[in-house]
Amino acid sequence: MLKQIMVMALDSIISNKVRSGLTVLGIVIGVASIIALMLLGAGATAQIQGELAGLGGNRLTVSVTGTPVKPALTEENLRLLEGLSQVTAVLPSTSARVRVVAGDVQKANVRVFGRSSDFFTTPGTELAGGRALHPLDIGMRQHVAILGADLAEELYPRRSPIGERLYLRGREFMVVGVMAASEGFTMSNINAGVIVPYNVAERVLAGSRVNTVDVYFAMGSDVGAVGDELLAALTGIFDGRSDVFTITNQQGILDMMATIMNTLTLLLSGIAAISLLVGGIGIMNMMLVSVTERTNEIGLRKALGAEPHLIMMQFLIEAVMLCLLGGAIGLALGMALAYVGSLLMGFAFAVTLFPIVLAVGFSVAVGLIFGLVPAQKASRLNPIDALRHV
Repeated sequence: MLKQIMVMALDSIISNKVRSGLTVLGIVIGVASIIALMLLGAGATAQIQGELAGLGGNRLTVSVTGTPVKPALTEENLRLLEGLSQVTAVLPSTSARVRVVAGDVQKANVRVFGRSSDFFTTPGTELAGGRALHPLDIGMRQHVAILGADLAEELYPRRSPIGERLYLRGREFMVVGVMAASEGFTMSNINAGVIVPYNVAERVLAGSRVNTVDVYFAMGSDVGAVGDELLAALTGIFDGRSDVFTITNQQGILDMMATIMNTLTLLLSGIAAISLLVGGIGIMNMMLVSVTERTNEIGLRKALGAEPHLIMMQFLIEAVMLCLLGGAIGLALGMALAYVGSLLMGFAFAVTLFPIVLAVGFSVAVGLIFGLVPAQKASRLNPIDALRHV
């Protein structure tokens, strides 16, 4: 009996191709929008989390606001932090914006980054040519510079900048390396910048101070214990004050970023789901019209002994079939849009089971909810009144 009802519902859909196609269009748009947004959101979240995790899950970041007497960390303070029991590396960071002069080429407002030699042991700091900063560069305060990929091409088009001289705020620097181009958001600003030894940046670039330090510790170490030791050391450095610096756990950043991205994805998906409501109303409208047009058929079937629940089931199945068809087309279209979007934005594209289950579930739910009223109307028709139209 169920198979016969499904065949009848399918025949009704096929016999009204244009009307059925226009009816499922709202479902297609709604499901496609939700799937595309969810997949793009998942890809963006995975991309951002991967880049942040690649910078080191075994890392704590210290941000210093300082005091009027001690506005930043000194080299002596950095050596103290390096001597902590579980610390494996301390990477200070400074930055300032200056005018860069290279021969006849000048460029204003270029970001200069002060870094240590250990910076080049972290992921994403590969070189396209030349060498990285050496501990001797830091120890001897050498005026050496490493250019970002974009800046190197702009200052020295079609030739290697290695060995060339450039001037930062009137001070001469020798170019010893060029960074490989980075597409990640965490490193992309270095593409247009210059890297110099952090202690040289402090001395020759006004306003360049060590206010940010990445503290690395051994993998598997107790993060809480490392944080407590670091907190005690910094409190001592700033004469008992713990309100002039913050210690950020990398995992906390990852969790916060995931929460923000998931919230945005759900919000956008919720907005897109409004089109499903419109599609559901279209399904209901089409089914009500279908009930009116098929009054004779319904009256004849009832006169021949068809139970009301079978009539109701036929129209419900017809509505669900329409929604499943729209859901299938919307799922394919949403995946295609997400794939193209991921290529354009540089995100990894991955299909998970959840969006597929969501598309099928939404489609069935819309069919059942918005097909119920027309199905009930059809099942309650009086066969004598219906047969009067024959």
